[in-house]
Parts: sequence; structure tokens; C-alpha cells
Amino acid sequence: MVKIKICGIKRIEDIKIVNRYKPDYIGFVFADSKRKVSHETAKMLRDNLDCDIVPVGVFVDSPIDEIIKIFDEGTIDIAQLHGNENEDFISLLKEKTGNQLKIINAIEMSENINLDEYCNSKADYLLLDSGKGSGKTFDWNLIKNDLKKDFFLAGGLSSSNISDAIGEIKPYAVDLSSSLETDGFKDENKIKEIMEVIN
Repeated sequence: MVKIKICGIKRIEDIKIVNRYKPDYIGFVFADSKRKVSHETAKMLRDNLDCDIVPVGVFVDSPIDEIIKIFDEGTIDIAQLHGNENEDFISLLKEKTGNQLKIINAIEMSENINLDEYCNSKADYLLLDSGKGSGKTFDWNLIKNDLKKDFFLAGGLSSSNISDAIGEIKPYAVDLSSSLETDGFKDENKIKEIMEVIN
């Protein structure tokens, strides 16, 4: 069964919704974005999150000490890296957290990307996206069927194309955010609908 991540959680109302519908992962955005949350807000939201849901922190070129601090405070279990973080950065992050912090390495897909180069990454997962929160799909044909590493599929996924995406691409997980919002806020009806489509 494909796993689901709902990104851009920023209010206690959002936490109440996800606690009802039980996605596998939720994301707190710590990078500059309309969905950005402070460390304090994220910690409060995590404290109210169902223990079966895994919290992910989304970062873009953040200092390694900031990521470790948020992990050590118990706010996140996974760091999702969207910037220029390289393998040395990932290795150091793993080392400094005793290999306890899992890593999602986000890749902006284009015809110039060779996914084979990422198969031996020390990251636990890849995330294949069209861009940082672009809300647009990319050419799924760029994904090889024999990709050796588990990956999250992101970018423009909604109730209208999620079944095709899962059937064609067979990702480990799907990652949704803007398609589950109305007027910039998470919409319970849209979350309910996507969970029903996937399950």
C-alpha cells in the first residue's frame, strides 16, 4: 500500500484533521514559504500529533545545527532537504544524530537529471518533484521503473490524477500539499477525499 504525506501543516486545526484521517507522514515547512512555521509552533503541533503519524521537517539550505536542534527537541523524525545539500552534508547529519534522523533528498526533475546517480545516496529516500512547492506535475516518464531507492512522488498530485500516478509510477509514497487546500488552508473535505481514493 502506498504511503501518503501531507505537507504544509501549520495550524492546530490541521493537526486535528490529520489525526482523524491518519496519513503516514506530515510535513512542517521551515523554509521561506507561505506555509513556514516557527520552531515553537512546530513543536506545539508535534506535541498534539497522533503518535502513529511521522513528522517531517522541510528545509532549504538550513544550517546543520538548526536541523539537529529541531530533531533533538523531538519535533521531527525525518529531514526533507530541498536545497543544495550534498552527500557530505547528508553524511554529517546522519553522523551527528547517531544515524537516528532519516533523510529525504528532494530532486527537482528535468531531462538533465540522472536518477542512477542518487541510488547510492546515504539519504533514506528520494523525493521527486517539479520544483519547491510548484504545484505542477513533471514528466513521469523521467522516472525509471528500476529505480533502486524508495521515493516520494510530489508535484501537482490531486484526487484527479493520484490513482494514475500510483498505478504508473508505483512510488513508495505520495506527497501532497496545495491540492488539499482552499484559500491557503488545509481543507478537511479534500483530505478526506484523497485518503479515500488512496485507500
